[in-house]
Amino acid sequence: LYSGIRRFRLPAYTGRGLRSRGWATGGYVLLAGLLFVVMRGGITTSTANVGRVYHSPDNFLNHAAINPCFSLLASLSKSDDFASQFRFLEEPRREELFRELFPQTPDSVERRMLLTTDRPEILIILLESFSSNVIESLGGIEGVTPEFDQLSREGILFRQAYASSFRTDRGLVAALSGYPGQPTTSVMKMPAKSQTLPSLSKSLVKEGYTTDVLYGGDIDFTNMRSYFLSSGYSKLVSDVNFPLSRRLSKWGAQDDVTFRHLYEEMKNRDMREAPRMTTFLTQSSHEPFEVPFRKWGDPYLNAVSFVDSCLGDFIAKIKKEPVWDNLLIVLVADHGYRYPYNLLEYSPERYHIPLLWLGGAVKEPVVVDQYMAQTDLPATLLGQLNLPADEFTFSRDLFSSSGVDPFAFYTFNNGFGFLDSTGRTVFDNEGELILLEEIMEPENNRLEKGQAILQTLYQDLGRR
Repeated sequence: LYSGIRRFRLPAYTGRGLRSRGWATGGYVLLAGLLFVVMRGGITTSTANVGRVYHSPDNFLNHAAINPCFSLLASLSKSDDFASQFRFLEEPRREELFRELFPQTPDSVERRMLLTTDRPEILIILLESFSSNVIESLGGIEGVTPEFDQLSREGILFRQAYASSFRTDRGLVAALSGYPGQPTTSVMKMPAKSQTLPSLSKSLVKEGYTTDVLYGGDIDFTNMRSYFLSSGYSKLVSDVNFPLSRRLSKWGAQDDVTFRHLYEEMKNRDMREAPRMTTFLTQSSHEPFEVPFRKWGDPYLNAVSFVDSCLGDFIAKIKKEPVWDNLLIVLVADHGYRYPYNLLEYSPERYHIPLLWLGGAVKEPVVVDQYMAQTDLPATLLGQLNLPADEFTFSRDLFSSSGVDPFAFYTFNNGFGFLDSTGRTVFDNEGELILLEEIMEPENNRLEKGQAILQTLYQDLGRR
């Protein structure tokens, strides 16, 4: 491209009027635009990144496809010394607090079992930008999500679940790898590190599961492709797998289209084959909230209500199929949203999200009221499958008898929040000050506990 541009010569301005100058200016603007598109990596929502060349669950093949020069430049831009950051506590104190918060769970531990089988078909639906503040059954606005509210009476409802962070790239890693969101970076954007993380997919593939991903948007956004493939997923379906006529929003195919695709895939599933875990990311409730639906005056409420209607229609149809009897559906938000709009970005209510387990594999309706973090999902789910979760250092099994006091931990832009039965503490790392302190019981070292988690997280990130 560069050599072609050098050979190209625009007509020189000869002073023969505005027409010659206009042609010259227009030509330079056009060439500058073409160069920008090439440097950006296209005109889609994703930009050029190392993960775009990932094409196989075998990382050796992925590494062989990487352009060495581009990889070197990308690595230089992400060469921070993470292990040296957030050194709040002396090492013995950090280790003591972290062990108290995340004790090793023995293999013989007793746990409350809530499923009818330890090898269900699994469908994880990550709901884009869903906030508990707009879900009536979780204390939110009445009437926005009638389908979710009805389903919450049929499954296992976790009423005090909190997102790990504020972005999709952090939320996916938290929910699927049990790895907390980072307040100053994103491990998903660093394939060399994200490929070393544990994941639900890796754990289940070892047990004979097949795993796949469905997303109506650009799978290269924030290096999602490389994360999913290195996490053990064998099949990725994204926007390019749908006709252009179905990709009508900024982010790709709307959720009515992808839910319909999901139903067609699942209804024909042969139950004699190996069990499957499907991970589905919705996208219609992402800004700018462009949906073919008009019920609420507020665009965010309207988009959430649209996704809720798609979800309800899907559940109603899949209940009639044979796969339902052995199916576990996990509904969880990737992150919350700042609604109502007067919420502060660091407020705990900003991170309160829905988490609901449904399906024929659920024994009976249950309401879980204890605090939990999004990162607790992998260990809790694997515990119900009688599978080990030792690799998930930052994930706790909520139904085990390990005796850990329930808590939630989340991060925002260079800060964190820690919540438990004694109160809520929110800390700004940059200003080194407490932004929120609500005490319900005598002090329980909430600040130190949050600092111990963040310090351990960055030590771990530095080692990967």
